[in-house]
Amino acid sequence: MSTGLVSVAYVVASICFILSLGGLSHQESARRGNLYGVAGIIIAVGATLASVDGGVTAIVIAVLLGAGIGIPIANKVEMTQMPQLVALLHSFVGLAAVLVGFSGYIEPLIATAGAEHTIKLVEVFVGIFIGAVTFTGSLVACGKLDGRIDSKALTLPGRHLMNLVAIIACVFLGAWFLGTDSMALGIISLILMTVIASVLGIHLIMAIGGADMPVVVSMLNSYSGWAAASIGFMLGNDLLIVVGALVGSSGAILSYIMCKAMNRSFISVILGGFGQTTSSSSAADSDQSVYESSADDVCEELRNADSVIIVPGYGMAVAQAQNGVSEMTKILRERGVNVRFGIHPVAGRLPGHMNVLLAEAHVPYDIVLEMDEINADFPETDVVLVIGANDTVNPAAAEDPGSPIAGMPVLEVWKARQVVVLKRGMATGYSGVENPLFFKDNTRMLFGDAKESIDKLVGGLRG
Repeated sequence: MSTGLVSVAYVVASICFILSLGGLSHQESARRGNLYGVAGIIIAVGATLASVDGGVTAIVIAVLLGAGIGIPIANKVEMTQMPQLVALLHSFVGLAAVLVGFSGYIEPLIATAGAEHTIKLVEVFVGIFIGAVTFTGSLVACGKLDGRIDSKALTLPGRHLMNLVAIIACVFLGAWFLGTDSMALGIISLILMTVIASVLGIHLIMAIGGADMPVVVSMLNSYSGWAAASIGFMLGNDLLIVVGALVGSSGAILSYIMCKAMNRSFISVILGGFGQTTSSSSAADSDQSVYESSADDVCEELRNADSVIIVPGYGMAVAQAQNGVSEMTKILRERGVNVRFGIHPVAGRLPGHMNVLLAEAHVPYDIVLEMDEINADFPETDVVLVIGANDTVNPAAAEDPGSPIAGMPVLEVWKARQVVVLKRGMATGYSGVENPLFFKDNTRMLFGDAKESIDKLVGGLRG
């Protein structure tokens, strides 16, 4: 394929990716957005293979091997494990940037000289730095999301000074790298910088607590995009530059939106929880008690209600209760009850997690509302069902200035006439913060597996 046709194919692929991002911004068009993305990938891969003069067989074998590993893993991954998978995939992009950077320095595809050579060296150095931070940071995020690493923030004394020293050291190594004519010394400086950047990536994400992990995943998505763009610069591939810029910028915008929704500083999260408080919230006094309810009692509350708001959380995803929730919603709406859903921007452990689950269960899009759209309606609501949510409905965020989640906007479910919390036990949320909601006079706890509890409610409402 000629260079001109390849360029045209890349432009078409880029347009498909832009349309894909546009489609993914709304639930109704998300499926179409995915199809645009798939079409763009097929066009891009096809044009790239057609433009390669030699080594096509090796490329095809590598693609088949990757697909042979990735497809079975993807089929086994539950929806609740998607955040971990996304973080792991981000790490692969970072590792690819590191490997391409080293190979591009040792055996560059394009010979350069003078100022152009200096620019190429900067691209290599910056690409490896971003890739190393993304690689290790994503692995830590995956470990935290999967429960293999403690979700609590690791707040080492002088951690910000340590980060600053690491960055300064990388800058000096960069000056050494650009100033040396010896490849051996250049490789040594790259290796040292890679080690420091890798440790920096680990420390940055370890310093971020569980409540902020959805933002971290989005932020690492942005990092992986910039890593991909750096690969594009190193390889002279315009499509990689465009795609990397799209992913990097969209991830950064999403991270900013989520930080704003959580009343978190975007810069603070990037710097590894800068300014984050380490105090804990003690939600309950020893004389406080929990009011437990039964499925029959909750059914009676729902039958007598005119308005119901359902607030889903990660617990609903773990129990795979979304289909039962959809059936319960259908029954209540047939009875004339005004049923709606309240979705917090960081519900679950991945942006849009709850929206995807509800869409898969065929819950109508028009009754799924964001926090800002529904928060004012809680005081006029008869019953709120909190299904597996914790931190996103925690009153401590609004009432306890010393709480680690203080200032974070939450769904103000406690303002409703009656709140029913479906939960396995009294454990804290992912942030490790106690929830005073469980002890309020208008809150009833329905303990047990969310799916089993919802099935009992569905059976009771049908009877």
